Amino acid sequence: MERNYREDQCNEIEALDSIYCGELEVLVSEPLHRFKLPIRTIDYSCGGGGGGEDEEEQEDDGLNCMLVFSYTDKYPDTAPLVEIEDPENFRDGYEEELLAHIEATIQENIGIEMIFSLVSSAQEWLNCKYDQLKSDAENEKEEAKRRQEEIERKKFEGTRVTVETFMTWKTKFELEMGITERKEKTAGEARKLTGKELFLRDNTLNESDLKFLMDAGEPIENVRIDESLFQNIDDLELDSDDDEDDEDFVPDEK
Repeated sequence: MERNYREDQCNEIEALDSIYCGELEVLVSEPLHRFKLPIRTIDYSCGGGGGGEDEEEQEDDGLNCMLVFSYTDKYPDTAPLVEIEDPENFRDGYEEELLAHIEATIQENIGIEMIFSLVSSAQEWLNCKYDQLKSDAENEKEEAKRRQEEIERKKFEGTRVTVETFMTWKTKFELEMGITERKEKTAGEARKLTGKELFLRDNTLNESDLKFLMDAGEPIENVRIDESLFQNIDDLELDSDDDEDDEDFVPDEK
């Protein structure tokens, strides 16, 4: 007995309209049916049902589209035509992947009415993709959080100190604070002065002999200074070590 394809197709349309509760939209009924059904992701973590903000947010962030089917003359012994319309939140390549997935399901169901199976399979594929997107987004969020925590940790940890880095910092710090300059000045002042430097620096030494004579009762007016003895004073090497050399000096016996 020859199969009545037209009758089988009309019966399937009636069944689909009952299953999808008015979501089925018939675009053309003659000579062959052309119709569409919506599919969208379902996030069961929102608790399902009840509407509200969670459901609105899910619709905004989820994946959804329209599947448009066109019967062929000998459907279901031949494959129906399938198109995707109004995709929302699809990534690049999603349409091609979904159509390929539907085509594979078609080949598994040739010979029997298959629109319900195609819609269910497409719905499952959409949910899997959405779960993957959510997982990727969560991993990216966690990675961003980890990187931020690492940045914050390094702020408190600071730079690890070694002898070389400490000495570099110390030198720079002392230069900036003027400590190096003060150290050099203090070291210069603290170095041992020569006898000549002491003589030129301390004016009291100029009067030491006069004071000695006055203490001995010798009138100052009787003191005569031979200035010629001091004409070449700059050539003298007066050093504080001269006293120590005098103690070790033993004159030659004649």
